[in-house]
Amino acid sequence: MKIVGQRGESDLATVYIGELKDGELIEFVESVQPPIPQSEKWVLIVSTLKGCPVNCPICDAGTFYAGKLSFGEIIGQIDYMVRKRYSEGKVPVSKFKIQFARMGDPAFNPAVLDVLQELPFVYDAPGLLPSISTIAPRGCDDFWENLTDIKNRLYTGGRFQMQFSIHTSSENARKELVPCSTLSFAEMSEWGEEFFSSGDRKISLNFAAVRGYPVNPAVIADLFSPDYFMVKLTPVNPTHSSLNLGLEGIIDPDYPESAEELVADFRDWGFDTILSIGETRENLIGSNCGMYVGQQYVSSWKP
Repeated sequence: MKIVGQRGESDLATVYIGELKDGELIEFVESVQPPIPQSEKWVLIVSTLKGCPVNCPICDAGTFYAGKLSFGEIIGQIDYMVRKRYSEGKVPVSKFKIQFARMGDPAFNPAVLDVLQELPFVYDAPGLLPSISTIAPRGCDDFWENLTDIKNRLYTGGRFQMQFSIHTSSENARKELVPCSTLSFAEMSEWGEEFFSSGDRKISLNFAAVRGYPVNPAVIADLFSPDYFMVKLTPVNPTHSSLNLGLEGIIDPDYPESAEELVADFRDWGFDTILSIGETRENLIGSNCGMYVGQQYVSSWKP
């Protein structure tokens, strides 16, 4: 992989553009969370596909799809960012989070499982915390089964983060936001309860809440148990796709109070609930959604 561009601010986030041997471009990101120092929390966000076959309207990664990344192409992204800071592979960061969430849904690519199996042995990183964020596509039964086995063998005691991106409490409306065949909410709930072990982090239900699409805590509470699931509320990222389609988020990142009532409602139903609003500078960097930056700017970047 050849790095053909980068964009960002060292005190917040940097997006890297990598060119693969076949000429396809991928994006990956490293970020921190001010005011938390990088030595306490460092987040890497890597791609698992060359684009994405789903084409969700709030994400730019689905504007093209050219296949799955190999084991080497996935771990190469991680290694590039790690070795830039820690040449010997020793990562003395309290929370070293690797999110498989930049371009593509990780459940489509079995190579992600190979990477998860190798990571604890590639780096000396006591704070390693892998994170899988998925729309839960149907037809990936082997992935779910093997992921459970890997988590139970290598990432016990809360050292793994699992997230279902559902965005709305209406399964019919979700088909517009996630235009592919996915597990039903009931199936996600059943799988999650089987996946969860004592000491694990609760599984996140992520809502990038779009105006006009219902988010009803009572409906979610009827399907998902707060004993196993938590709720994460986020703004809709200003991607090219969401802007072109006029999709507006319920949560205003410049006015966090806009989410207070929704946060309180979920908590009243027993859910641990977090409001996740990053620095608005990330919107200018483009570090918050797959291929947001690369589509427009890569031709003018310099490595």
